[in-house]
Amino acid sequence: MWLLRSRGCWQAAAALLEPSAAHSPEAALERAELLIERALFENQGWGEAESALRLAEAGARAAADRAAAACARGYLAYCATLLQVHDRLDEAQMALGRASAMLPPDAPGRPLLDFRRGLVAENLLKDPASARTAYRRAHAGAEQQRDDLLLSYTWRHLASIAQQDGNLAGARHGFAESLRLRELAGFAVGIAPALASLAAVSPSPEAVLLRAQAARLVRTFGNVPVWLAEDRAQDGGAVDQRDGQAPGRA
Repeated sequence: MWLLRSRGCWQAAAALLEPSAAHSPEAALERAELLIERALFENQGWGEAESALRLAEAGARAAADRAAAACARGYLAYCATLLQVHDRLDEAQMALGRASAMLPPDAPGRPLLDFRRGLVAENLLKDPASARTAYRRAHAGAEQQRDDLLLSYTWRHLASIAQQDGNLAGARHGFAESLRLRELAGFAVGIAPALASLAAVSPSPEAVLLRAQAARLVRTFGNVPVWLAEDRAQDGGAVDQRDGQAPGRA
């Protein structure tokens, strides 16, 4: 499953889960998360992601499952708003708030929830102070759980805020850590955005090399992530922080 996901084969991975999704809340949620990530990276398949999430919501009985489904609901709404598919900011905030109310502070799902609340604060509400606080909580939780993929996202977005603050040394360190962890985890489809972000705070000629590597990876994955392909086509290499958002963990 991870091998398919890490290479951007979200539909193939979701298809493997489809037989068990009807009777397994965990499989239904995993399938929904895969299709949400696909929608973010490809900017298509929104209907499939919505249908998969509704199935996961319908099958969730335990509080932890309901909270995880609400967290996914908030993330889907965030992604759709970020990519300007639909304005679903209110839905994103309400769903993530529901998830927070259901999860105790030490729940395994809390770091991912904190990260997604940080995304909403940073990219939709334009509140970097609240985003930084949420990312730091998520980062600490991801470290405790040894979740390298989530850490790659928290490093990336903490670096983004450092970049906004003019702290280029801190931004370079965070983006470099994000890239290292994505390479370590084998998250191949997420490496190009990490390279492009690091390039934005690196001196030439290192920046030129990093952007060239990112461009090759985007072409290898068929112009995925789509926002990076579009930005490069429009202005020759602009960098975007969307994958955290993003992109899910991605």
